[in-house]
Formats: sequence, C-alpha cells, structure tokens
Amino acid sequence: MKNLFKVSSLISLGILLSACGSKSTSEVAQVMDAKEKFGCNVLNVYNWGEYIGPNTIKDFEKAYNATVKYDLYESNEIMYTKLMGGSSYDILVPSDYTIERLIAEDMLQPIDKSVITNLDVLTDGVKNLPFDPDNTYSVPYFWGSVGILYNKNNVDPAIVEEKGFNILLDEIYKGKVFMYDSERDSFMVAFKALGYSMNTESPEEIQKAYEWLTNSKKAVDPAYVTDEVIDAMANGEKDIAIMYSGDAAYVISENSDMAYHAPKSGTNIWSDSMVIPKNASCPALANEFINFVLGYDQAYSISETVGYASVNDEVLKALSGKGGYYESNDAYLPRSGYEKDEVFKYNETLKKELSDLWIRVKNQ
Repeated sequence: MKNLFKVSSLISLGILLSACGSKSTSEVAQVMDAKEKFGCNVLNVYNWGEYIGPNTIKDFEKAYNATVKYDLYESNEIMYTKLMGGSSYDILVPSDYTIERLIAEDMLQPIDKSVITNLDVLTDGVKNLPFDPDNTYSVPYFWGSVGILYNKNNVDPAIVEEKGFNILLDEIYKGKVFMYDSERDSFMVAFKALGYSMNTESPEEIQKAYEWLTNSKKAVDPAYVTDEVIDAMANGEKDIAIMYSGDAAYVISENSDMAYHAPKSGTNIWSDSMVIPKNASCPALANEFINFVLGYDQAYSISETVGYASVNDEVLKALSGKGGYYESNDAYLPRSGYEKDEVFKYNETLKKELSDLWIRVKNQ
C-alpha cells in the first residue's frame, strides 16, 4: 500500500531473478496498434513508487505499440489532491478507503469487463471487497496486512504471539522500536490492541487509543519513520517494527533473523486497486493495461520484484509455495478470512481527528 518506497536494490533483485530464469514477462503474442484500434496510444499511469515489474512498462508499450507516461505518488492524499486539481490520468492505483471516496464522489468510470477477461484469476482474499464488491469500478493490484516485524534472536516469538501489538508497551524494548509516522496505521495498532474496531467513531475508544499510544511512546520511545524503516530493519538496526507485509517480506528475504506476525487481536487487511478516472483520455487502452498486468507472467514479475502479495491466485501460490521465491516467508501471504481483521472505511472527519491526536502523541 503503500506510502513507502521500495529500495532500488529490490528492482535490481527482480532483474537478476528474471535473468536467472524466472517467468517470462511477455503477455501478448502479437503487437496491437493502439492508435489504430482506440484512436490513442498514450497511457498516463499514476502509481505508488517502485510498485511495478522491471519490464512491465516496456512489455506493454511493445505489445500495444503505445507510450506509457508513468508518474509516482507517495500517498493516497497526494494522488487525490492532484486529481482534484484537474490532472488527467488513465490509471490510478489507490487504496481501498480512497477508492470508496472516489466512487462516492462520482470520479471513476466503470471498467470494461468485456476487455478485462482476467478477473477470474483473482484470489479469494481480494474478491467481493466491501468498497466495490462487484468490481464495477476497480480491479485489485496488490494486497497485504500490517503487522509486527521482529528480530527473533532478540525477541521471543512466544512473547510476540502472546502480546501482539501490546508488545509496544513493554519497556524492555525501549529504543528498539520503529513505528510508522502515520496516524491511520498507528491508531489502527492502538484500536486493535484494545480490542476495538479500527473504524470506531466512539469518543471514549478514540481517547483510550490516544492514551495507549501515549503510553507506548513513554514505554518504548519508538522512532517514527516512513520509507527508511525498510533498509533499517534489513540491517537489523532495531528489534521491532510495525510494517506493511510486503515491505516485511522484502526485509525477511534480506535478513533471515527477522520474522513477521499478524496479531490475534486483528489488523488491517488492505488492498490497492486499479481504477480509471472519469476524465481519462484513453480509457480503452487503460482497460487493456489492467487486463495485461493481471495475467500470469506480468503478475508474477511484479509481485516477485516488489514483494507484495499478488492478487493472481496462481501467482500467489507459485511464489509462496514450494520452490517459490517467498516460500516460508511469513509476511508474503496475507491472512484471509480472519474475523477480527478489517478494511479501512473512508471517514474524513475521523481522519482529521486522528491526525490532530497523532501530532499530540509525537510532541509529548
């Protein structure tokens, strides 16, 4: 999801693996002339940083005789602001709660299911998502969870299992913890540690979560970070970090001392999906792109390179199964169907309230 950039070495890893014989990235056997068929051959894509395979853009341009203009953003909020400012893109890849907002504000156009024929490849964990259960406006791209990455040599796995997110109240880990500098993710941790819904609007529960985060700051003095947490944990700089599963999967692949745990109290199961804005200039080609990246070869290349869980069921099983690159990597395969896990809902009022409280937590 996400608002952390993958380090450049991960792209290099994907290229190296491709050179060593991973799945082919060629998805279309013959060239289609996009200009001739659709009247346009330029596709404007706005996506998270380093969230694509090493050859995906080049392969698509070759297959469709097209040009892809590929811009990057760091957060859903930055993307939304640019869209509201009048910028036109053919493909966006927002997170669940932002897609809910875009649908409610009538800013998306329906996908063309006669073109996107690969919808049947979707794995169960990304089917019937609450913000768009019939995939009328969106097609999943990546999915994952938020959990605890920890050094199993320094932190007892049994303690992590027992305490879950409440391990961030244990003073023995003072100075050894990374926490995301994100009010949404940090309050999710507190809500779940307390047994609340992460979408709660209860003033009492919000206050209790604020107090929990304040107590956590006093107990473990976490370093509040963003993208730097990935390299830092790969280098073993601290013993515990709250991390997105895909980033954690990468860290584990680089440092075998690390392990990942999704607490029994529940967590956020998130998804990022491809959508087509209403003001898209080449929507027909956008539908072709969505179908293209859902196919096995491209989905394999993208997920293997980036480290986040594929939405293509066959790819997910290949990468996490026997002989797969992420075999035995606890962070790669998200938990599915667990009743205490939740998806974020769009609530601008709650977001503003949590943002103000988060500033207060950090300033203490």
